[in-house]
Amino acid sequence: MSAAKNININLKIWRQKNAKSKGSMESYKLDNVSTASSFLEMLDQLNEQLVSERKEPIAFDHDCREGICGMCSLYINGRAHGPDTGITTCQLHMRMFNDGDTIFIEPWRSAAFPVIKDLVVDRSSFDRIQQAGGFVSVNTSGRTMDANAIPIPKHDADRAFEAAACIGCGACVATCKNGSAMLFVGAKVSQYALLPQGKVEATNRVLNMVRQMDEEGFGNCTNTGACEIECPKGISLENIARMNREYLTASLK
Repeated sequence: MSAAKNININLKIWRQKNAKSKGSMESYKLDNVSTASSFLEMLDQLNEQLVSERKEPIAFDHDCREGICGMCSLYINGRAHGPDTGITTCQLHMRMFNDGDTIFIEPWRSAAFPVIKDLVVDRSSFDRIQQAGGFVSVNTSGRTMDANAIPIPKHDADRAFEAAACIGCGACVATCKNGSAMLFVGAKVSQYALLPQGKVEATNRVLNMVRQMDEEGFGNCTNTGACEIECPKGISLENIARMNREYLTASLK
């Protein structure tokens, strides 16, 4: 890895007061940005500059900054989470950019993800989909069975674990030309459909989650595959196919 250096960049950032206001791209110039800093640290630096100039800082979402929570979702230069693969925005570093670059930064674009302010969007639609069926009921009567005592084929356990890696950041929706949430819902359905603990509620789960997805206003899947490519956790399109099979089976019962 080359030694860190400082670069000067130009930023085009979406500013929007709230969901009902009309937003626009605004330009900023930021000097002496270390290529060793993360993208969010660069935004912190910009906000410090804006505060020192008595201007309103840019609102953006973040939490763990460890690539786990997905809160840092930004659309950067036309790509969800920016010009790298397998990472969230907080894991993107400024060494991916060059001195003098112009960087476009936008919030997720989806009718189901209304803008709260600037780069922050409301992703509670994902929560409502999860609440519609993304859970299992547990017998707490005192006659419970240890989950480790239930035999599960390793292949199924591996696929369930891979589906459960979804962090619900919404990159799949932001990337999809239709604003589809099928990869997210497919992952959440799959992680239970592959395990015996999820079989009891399988029928209601997939029907309820797909219905809620439609009610939230997400678009339809047309299998372009962009969601899988931009997903920071590499969630496979196989999960969409599995969800479709689960949905068809449940619809026929």
